Amino acid sequence: MSQIRIEEVKPALERVGLHSHIKGLGIRDGKVVFAADGFVGQVEAREAAYYVVKMIKAGKFGGKGVLIVGPTGTGKTALAIGIARELGPDTPFVQISGAEIYSMEVKKTEFLTRALRSAIGIRIREWRKVYEGVVKSIDYQFGRHPYNPYVQIPKSATIVLATRDEEKRLRVPAEIAEQLIELGVEEGDVIWIDEETGRVFVQGKGEGGETYDIYVKRKIEIPKGPVYKEKEITRFFTLNDLDVYQAKQRGLVSAMIFGFATEEREIPSEVRRAVDEFVMKLINEGKGELVPGVLFIDDAHMLDIETWAYLSRAMESELSPIIILATNRGMAKIRGTDIESPHGIPLDMLDRLIIIRTKPYTADEVREIIKIRAREEKVTLSNEALEELTKIGVEESLRYAIQLLAPAQLRAQEVGHKEVTKEDVEYVRKLFLSVKESIQYIKEYESYLMR
Repeated sequence: MSQIRIEEVKPALERVGLHSHIKGLGIRDGKVVFAADGFVGQVEAREAAYYVVKMIKAGKFGGKGVLIVGPTGTGKTALAIGIARELGPDTPFVQISGAEIYSMEVKKTEFLTRALRSAIGIRIREWRKVYEGVVKSIDYQFGRHPYNPYVQIPKSATIVLATRDEEKRLRVPAEIAEQLIELGVEEGDVIWIDEETGRVFVQGKGEGGETYDIYVKRKIEIPKGPVYKEKEITRFFTLNDLDVYQAKQRGLVSAMIFGFATEEREIPSEVRRAVDEFVMKLINEGKGELVPGVLFIDDAHMLDIETWAYLSRAMESELSPIIILATNRGMAKIRGTDIESPHGIPLDMLDRLIIIRTKPYTADEVREIIKIRAREEKVTLSNEALEELTKIGVEESLRYAIQLLAPAQLRAQEVGHKEVTKEDVEYVRKLFLSVKESIQYIKEYESYLMR
């Protein structure tokens, strides 16, 4: 039976991310397509990234990292996201800035450890005894609240679950009845209930019921076989998720510490060791699968010598994500020292990194990127407006040109234009300065500004 397509109803206010258009590296049959998956140009860099992906998938990337070097606005972050997308749809991607490490209340090593472990996932597969089927009927039994006689709470529920082959009438306790209410379970929903934990999972709306133009829950086929069965369940966690969960289980004091102040307190090393042992046991027993993700550190030149030593050790760990660094610096001092080095990175660390370079975009590439971003942000541009933004992108910067899209659209709407015109672009450009114009402004009014 074919699955009915469900149209997603989105809220009126929708936030568009700067790199939401990146879907992969734009590789087709092993070749880089000039414009694909949200990418335009940077063919050499994308091909290099593609080989990095192949090495990772072949298990030949241990002990290494990636450094992406290039001028501002040449797609370094997009390249890192593209690598993560190529590795798989559920590949964890964690992005931090080099300067961010020094603004946290926890130690640098704790912050980095959390970031590294947030970028490593594990798929846990286990067989559970469950009750699964489409809800035919549901009836709640209520009683008085023990502390408030005017409030009623669910005491139990009677639910009829059915598959294509059988039907069962089940009586469930208050804990499950409360979940059914909280999840909004109703007739026609396909659910399963874990016998051991009592957890309720809503899978979707069973096919064959009433037909609507819009569904909140996705339509799925009604299960086959018995209602009570053993079912293989797959769940996804990051190592940091497991760290926090394990820390909360260490007793009342730990629960208070980690339940209310996990951002300010360190997770004990013995907790992480216990999680690692648990993860390795699951993997060795065939019940779990490690999903190495990507830790992307932008502005890598901001890292200090101690952080580089920590990252160097982290790369050699069995439980390590793919570390991708990015910088726009040339020769710079290694933070915490008086030593100058390429990109502000120690030479022994540079020796462990595969370096990919990005280059400034051509006018044709700038034009295509602006067209992609305009489609992503639902901005309709006239040909003259597109050419004006392309000119700005080449002369000033691509980021500046893209930043003008939203205000130009708002200005067009105010004056009644159906599409953004060249006049709209020129109008908002007078209001917002580019970096070059800001520098010129500082020089012109230097005597009036504070030092």
